[in-house]
Amino acid sequence: MGITSPTAAPASRFGMRARCISLPSIPSSSAAAGACAAGIVNAATLGARAATRAPALALWLLLAPPASSAIDAVTGTVSALVAADIGDLGFVSPARSEPAALTTSQADALDAYNAAVGQFKSILGQRRAQINSKQRLPNLPGQALYLARNNMISAYKDLTDALPSRIGRPNKFGIPPAYFDADNESLLEEYTNLFNIMQAPPVNAQRSDTPFDDVVALGTAIARAKGLDAAHAEAAGRISLGLFFAETNGNQNIGNARSNKYKGSLQTGVSEDQNGRRKWAAIKTSIAAVDPALSARDDMEEARVGSSDHRFNHWTAVRDALMNAHADVFPRLPAIVKTLPNPIDQMKLFELIQIIPSPTKSALNSGHFAKYRISDPTIMRFLRNNSIFTFGQVDRARTSATFREILDAMWLFDDKFERALSKFNEIKARKKG
Repeated sequence: MGITSPTAAPASRFGMRARCISLPSIPSSSAAAGACAAGIVNAATLGARAATRAPALALWLLLAPPASSAIDAVTGTVSALVAADIGDLGFVSPARSEPAALTTSQADALDAYNAAVGQFKSILGQRRAQINSKQRLPNLPGQALYLARNNMISAYKDLTDALPSRIGRPNKFGIPPAYFDADNESLLEEYTNLFNIMQAPPVNAQRSDTPFDDVVALGTAIARAKGLDAAHAEAAGRISLGLFFAETNGNQNIGNARSNKYKGSLQTGVSEDQNGRRKWAAIKTSIAAVDPALSARDDMEEARVGSSDHRFNHWTAVRDALMNAHADVFPRLPAIVKTLPNPIDQMKLFELIQIIPSPTKSALNSGHFAKYRISDPTIMRFLRNNSIFTFGQVDRARTSATFREILDAMWLFDDKFERALSKFNEIKARKKG
């Protein structure tokens, strides 16, 4: 039997992060690789951490920004953020008209969807024109894009709920067809392209030539220093790579078009980075014992970054983020792997450590993780703002969910985690070879 969470309380009570991943929880095709992912929460409304940060989701694959209103309250009012329709961009046509007579509710759903597509096209065109003409972009230039995208997906889910015949063919992004019309693929491609431009790494960022290998090596070494055997340390490295894709879609040192606080390869705030640095210093001797070469590399990167922002050195950004949020959970990997043998589910669990850490740890402590039920409205709002139970009226009306239902609802992260798993297997095979 699941355990219900307590009634609403400040976000800090649940250990939830005010987070806004730069390009939240949108899967990417190979043609659109480079977008960043994840989920978001509204820090101003919930009083959690002074700024925002998703899904990565983190692809990541795959995460509200510091704004005056809550994300979950404004998804349906995104038109207020769009200055004007600047004309047909030529991406797609409005929703196809239905051959049979529609009921009033079906016609309303169709009209709402066509309007949402138009709004998304408008803000895409507006941002593209600003970039091409080298105009100064507004603060948080990705936020209106994100809301318009969510509004389109939500409106389509409402349409297919009202009119199941509108569910079409699969799409290159791996989004369930009930949520996304494949005719609009070009819109999401443009969305990805704009985010790539808006959150390119700063000129002084210190990149790595082996960004994926670094993430795996750091996750593995941290797990070994925490006492895990080789097999479970390998799982930690794999999960760490999943987080990299979920938070930034596998892009190193990026900025954030939806947050002024969260930056870098795992999208951390300054306080999170500093906390991770302190925790790393505490286990550095153990790290040197289990992997002297990695410890030597760490010394080099520390010297390289000096007094600069550690979040814009790929190595130190990943290291500090893993130490801040995940290192203390790595010792529980033997039980987690047994409970969740699917590697994708394991990655999802650790992404939930990013989003709602305290409730996720409580679920792990319960002894029946999958059945543990969340019903607190604050926690549910954090989930929705990280692209979980976000799209469509039915999903957004949920008042509770088990962790099994939460994992299943994280479908926007699936593509990112699958690509992370593929990259991990490639790294593993190369090392064996």
